[in-house]
Amino acid sequence: MAQTSTSPAVGRSLDVLTYLAGRPGPVPGSAIVRDLDLPRSSTYHLLQVLIDRGFVVHYPEERTYALGVAAFEIGSAYLRHGPLEHRGRPLVRRLATTLSETAHLGILHGSETLYLLKEQPAEGIPVTLVTDVGVRLPASLTATGRSILAHLSPAQVRALFPDDASLVLRTTSGPARRTDLVTLLRSERRQGWSEEDGMVTAGLRSVAACAFDHTGHPVAAFSVTWRADRARSSYEAVVAGVRSAARDLTTALSGVAPAGWF
Repeated sequence: MAQTSTSPAVGRSLDVLTYLAGRPGPVPGSAIVRDLDLPRSSTYHLLQVLIDRGFVVHYPEERTYALGVAAFEIGSAYLRHGPLEHRGRPLVRRLATTLSETAHLGILHGSETLYLLKEQPAEGIPVTLVTDVGVRLPASLTATGRSILAHLSPAQVRALFPDDASLVLRTTSGPARRTDLVTLLRSERRQGWSEEDGMVTAGLRSVAACAFDHTGHPVAAFSVTWRADRARSSYEAVVAGVRSAARDLTTALSGVAPAGWF
């Protein structure tokens, strides 16, 4: 097959993305030029195109570059086509059985939470939820979404929620300002799980914890939802359950969690 004039640019783009994926943090543009042996001018032009498409993030104050949200979304898309659902299903089922509450596995899809799996407890009256498989909800409101957002870089969070207008509310609860969201994410990252009380549906509570892939990126989260006035398991048991499931999925994916995370 004859090589088109755009093929070298495509190859260089993939080389840059692969290079950034293998780095532990943001890197200077000069390092990309040197390590990949690329022309300086065309490399910076290429980086700008990747920035415009969301695949690369530029930190101007540090003059460094890192993977952007679009690259993260492609990785998540690959995982949800098989490994996540296959490995996550028995863990979601275990949560629902052990805690006698509704359990989910969800991922981040842009600024929304996308639910991949859902299991209802075998006993008792199931809680009526809007979070069915395939449903998308604002990630800023769901425990599932925020547990993943809490492990993205500040630049990635800014890209997803650039201003207050990008945040929506379903009830009277939830972060209505970007600064509120950032503060909440920082707090939930420190404690190791996310929670929401009435932000999606009044009277319902959820707790979630995320799993990580081999690069250390958060790829999915387990959540458990229950009626605030009729919990079948203790809050502590729910937290322990979702964190245990997140740890097991991370291990199954050969993932790397933050030091001491589990």
